[in-house]
Amino acid sequence: MTTAAARPARVLVVEDDPSILQSLEFLLRAEGYDTRCAMRGDEALVAIKEFRPDLLVLDVMLPAIDGFEVCLRLRADPATRPIRVLMLTARGRDTEVARGRAAGADDYLTKPFATRELVERVRTLLSAER
Repeated sequence: MTTAAARPARVLVVEDDPSILQSLEFLLRAEGYDTRCAMRGDEALVAIKEFRPDLLVLDVMLPAIDGFEVCLRLRADPATRPIRVLMLTARGRDTEVARGRAAGADDYLTKPFATRELVERVRTLLSAER
């Protein structure tokens, strides 16, 4: 749960459904993560620069800029390329998963999801070497 700098890992949750956003924020804070939230793709890009998260929990279907585009922009910038991305979406078809991976997502979890599985995937992504 902590990085090499001995600070809590930073997680940015990008989700346009307020109830899911609030649940994820509560869950990740309870796990000890420094958590921030955004509800739109354009807000996420600003928050990434300001907050410097270690990981994004990123919905695909977002207002303004979708999650695929957010991920592509993240990977195109050397300053943000190392940030881990867990795409969280209702779109679970193989073609959608492949599109998420092609955009640079490190992992892909479909809704509905088990909170235990989400926490475990976050933990795994944050502990993996990049």
